[in-house]
Amino acid sequence: MDFVKMEGLGNDFVVIEGPAMISSAQVREWCDRRFGIGADGVLLAAPLGGQKVSMEYWNADGHRAEMCGNGLRCVAMLARRRGWVNDGPMEIETAVGPLGAEVLDNGLVRALTGHPKKGAVDSIDVAGVTVRPVTVGNPHAVVFVDDPLTAEVQELGPRIERDPSFPEGTNVEFVKVESGSRIRMRIWERGVGETMASGTGATAAAFAAALYQGTQSPVEVLLPGGILVVELVDAEAWVTGPGNFVYSGTVG
Repeated sequence: MDFVKMEGLGNDFVVIEGPAMISSAQVREWCDRRFGIGADGVLLAAPLGGQKVSMEYWNADGHRAEMCGNGLRCVAMLARRRGWVNDGPMEIETAVGPLGAEVLDNGLVRALTGHPKKGAVDSIDVAGVTVRPVTVGNPHAVVFVDDPLTAEVQELGPRIERDPSFPEGTNVEFVKVESGSRIRMRIWERGVGETMASGTGATAAAFAAALYQGTQSPVEVLLPGGILVVELVDAEAWVTGPGNFVYSGTVG
């Protein structure tokens, strides 16, 4: 099976051009960084005609996920590079519905990551820290910290991810507000572990920072892999950042 390796700020993916059937076992095998290709997840992308493409996503542990913001940008770049769509806005069908995206003249991709909403409660106490539940189609838990660089991500991330408060598990963001238009964060991804970036994680963090810390859109989100720009426009969130090709190959 042919694949393309792609990444967005170091959040990397095995991308299969559909139609194709993919099993959870294959996802785990391909994502293994010692015995496989190595990736944070697998994307299945296919043209639908016109300015439409489809995207499915699996985390590295083999479980399907509702959405992936960095993956969305990679699929948009792939669709444009393959000629599945023309210049201008496109629509990507996902498990959470159609989302818009566009490859910009500067080579970056601007994509709609969803309609962020706060959880049923403003905050809950998990593992001794205050967590702000947010949904961006997929679940997130935002933790405001003094310094993400020294935050106990490896210890607290898995504890919060699997806490009974989140029956389906959750992604966890460790966030510091640095100014009214800039935040810094690290991300613990559900079913993956710590990653260098997350589009929906950046969206959740920017939304929570605006809601609880008074930041203003657009906001720069500083991640270990680089910078994403999040715009909160009415009820929508748009993220601008890269979607890059790394290499292509064939896997059994």
